[in-house]
Amino acid sequence: MRVDTDMVKTLAQLLSENDLSEIEVEDGDRRISVKRKIQAAAAAAPAFMAAPAPAPVAAAAPAAAAAPAEGPAAGSVPSPMVGTVYLSAEPGSKAFVSVGDRVSEGDTIVIIEAMKVMNQIAAPRSGTVTAILVQNAEPVEYGQPLVVIA
Repeated sequence: MRVDTDMVKTLAQLLSENDLSEIEVEDGDRRISVKRKIQAAAAAAPAFMAAPAPAPVAAAAPAAAAAPAEGPAAGSVPSPMVGTVYLSAEPGSKAFVSVGDRVSEGDTIVIIEAMKVMNQIAAPRSGTVTAILVQNAEPVEYGQPLVVIA
């Protein structure tokens, strides 16, 4: 099979220009797939994400000191996706929830923007919000605790 290097270069340029990780083109029997690793963003995000976690632990009582070894706090609501978290519907408006608020199952607690789509994240259970573990407009990872509902 003869490799069309111009096509590969064009596809690689499309990857970079559109911030894609993979692109594939088929033409009859010929198939060209170009992939790239995007590790810089993934490596930078966890380091950035680790900063907010100590604040709730320090604010909590000595019982919380064991929490980092055990994993997320009991009652925490994990992020179902990677994106940017927003605590209110629009800038300057009231936050969906505050510490001490009572929420019902299904109430919106935050919004996560992923790929230009605003996704409402609902409370998985009823209870009282005891901690908000994220800051407004910060990036979040899949599984990262967002709020704690007791």
